Amino acid sequence: MRALFVLTKREFTAYFTTPVAWIFLMIFVSLSGLLTFYAGDFFGRGQADLQSFFLFHPWLYVFLIPAVSMRMWAEERRSGTIEMLMTLPVSTGELVLGKFFAAWAFVGIALLLTLPMWLTVNYLGDPDNGVIFMSYLASFLIAGTFLSVGSCVSACTKSQIIAFAAAMMACLLLTFLGSDALINLFSDVATEKVMKLFQSFGFLIHFLSLTRGVLDMRDLLFFISFSGVFLFATVIVLDHKKAV
Repeated sequence: MRALFVLTKREFTAYFTTPVAWIFLMIFVSLSGLLTFYAGDFFGRGQADLQSFFLFHPWLYVFLIPAVSMRMWAEERRSGTIEMLMTLPVSTGELVLGKFFAAWAFVGIALLLTLPMWLTVNYLGDPDNGVIFMSYLASFLIAGTFLSVGSCVSACTKSQIIAFAAAMMACLLLTFLGSDALINLFSDVATEKVMKLFQSFGFLIHFLSLTRGVLDMRDLLFFISFSGVFLFATVIVLDHKKAV
C-alpha cells in the first residue's frame, strides 16, 4: 500500500508540471458553466437544481478525459522511461493503479472547482442536496471509468495522438450505447432483448440513474467492474509488451 501511495503521489504531482493539466481545468470549469447557463437555460428553467449542469458531463468527458489519459503510458513508451518503471520493485498492477488513481484524483480536483455551482443553487433556492451529491458521485464514477478505458488504450501505443483519438472514439461509443438516439436507430433491425443488452452496457443509463438521486448498487457495480476490467486489460497489455 505504501508503494501504491508513493506512486500515486508522484504521478499526481507530475500532472501540475505540464500545461495540459491547467488547460484541462480551465476548459472543464469554463465549459461546464457556459453549457449550464446558456445551453442548459439555467435561469429560464426556473428551478433550483443542477440537472442541466450534470447532463453535459458525460459528453465533456468524452473529449476531455482522453486528453488526460493519452499520456499515461504512451508518453512513457515514447520516451523510453517505461523500461525504468518496469524495473522498480513494484508489480505492474501497482503501476497501473498508481497512474489511474493519480489521474482520477486530478479529475476530482476539477469537480471540486465546480462546487461554487452547488453554493449558487442553494443561494437561489432550496435544492435537493442529496440528489446533487449523488450527481457528483455519478460524474466522478463515469470519469474514472473513462480514465480506465483511456489507460488501456494508452498502453497500446506510443503515440499520444492515436491514444487520444482511439480513447475518445471508445468513450463516445460506450456513451452512445445507452442513448435514445442509438435505440431509435436500430429499433427496426434489432430485437428488444438485443437493445436491452446494449442499453445495459451503455454508460448513460447508469449515469442518469444515479443523477436522479437513486443509489442503486447495480449502477455502482457497473462502473467499478467496468473500470476493473479495463485496468486489468492494461496490466495484460503492459506485461505482454514487456515480454516481447
